[in-house]
Amino acid sequence: MFTETVSLWQYLTEAEKPIIIYGMGNGADKILTVMEQRGLKPAAFMASDEFVRGHSFRGFKVRKLADIEKEYSGFIILIAFGTNRPDVLGKIYALSEKHEVYVPDVPVYGDTLETLFDEKYIEANTDKIEKVREFLADEQSREVFSNLLDYRISGRTEPLRASASLREDALGLLEIKSDGSEVFLDLGAYDGDTAQEFAEYTGGNYNKIYAFEPDFRSFCKLRRRHYLLEPDKLEAFNAAAYDRDGEESFSHAGGRQSALGVLTKGKKVRTVKTDSFCESRKIIPTLIKIDVEGCETAAILGAANTLKKHKPKLIVSLYHRSEDLLELPLLIKKINSRYKLYLRRHEYIPAWDINLYCV
Repeated sequence: MFTETVSLWQYLTEAEKPIIIYGMGNGADKILTVMEQRGLKPAAFMASDEFVRGHSFRGFKVRKLADIEKEYSGFIILIAFGTNRPDVLGKIYALSEKHEVYVPDVPVYGDTLETLFDEKYIEANTDKIEKVREFLADEQSREVFSNLLDYRISGRTEPLRASASLREDALGLLEIKSDGSEVFLDLGAYDGDTAQEFAEYTGGNYNKIYAFEPDFRSFCKLRRRHYLLEPDKLEAFNAAAYDRDGEESFSHAGGRQSALGVLTKGKKVRTVKTDSFCESRKIIPTLIKIDVEGCETAAILGAANTLKKHKPKLIVSLYHRSEDLLELPLLIKKINSRYKLYLRRHEYIPAWDINLYCV
């Protein structure tokens, strides 16, 4: 199922080259935390030339690549930021041809690093890995799965690039109809980008979109996009998909940093259980997207009866927590064993934008 046997972290522990961290912010903090747990220290931080202005990060002066090349004859670069911009991806791939470059896999969601997808995790979850691979419905899904395992162990860019495919091809797996019958539940709608993509994919011939977004700033953008679509065919809710109806504390940080269960000055957000929402409104969804920044398990459990009864097509994000790649496919098959599962990943560094397409 995979060829890599030595984890990036084990390799770095044994390597004698200096380690350079490329990037700053949340990703760099998480990588530093893992390094500290393993007794590793970076030699320097670097940034793209246009972002180097004599500033510091975590006590290190941020430097340009050219300056680091002058000081060290050989070194290891760890990419500590996320991007899907073609120009930035091209620069990273070009950099990896010149230097030893790795993209550490650390969880997107949360501040702790309780689960790393390393050799210990794989050894403890071999049965689950084999089960998920068995559930995947086509050879491309199994190839993506194997490449993701290799990447997560090694941090190498080659299997990461090999696992990517076009989003348009993945949507074709769902056989979305353009006859006006599709009812789309967008759980984690962000600014409405997926809702608009769905509307365009159907040529505007759909029944209804129900979009849920807990972050208020993103919700405001969603409402603005709402008016660019057909207002009577889209309802937007400032709420989070969850496993129960009520309220939860929430950090309105915008994008990937927003999260349920984080206490921030008493701010709360409404939570909605999909089963009760659909039952109260007599809604039969034909397609559900679940991309809820680390709360995918709760959102799926909150939709369990809907998945059993109505069997909607699903798009589920599998990258916010390290364990999602294994646990979420197994959970969906447990709820409804008739689902066919397809795994696809779209171009991104690190391994974000991993989706499970369920039919």
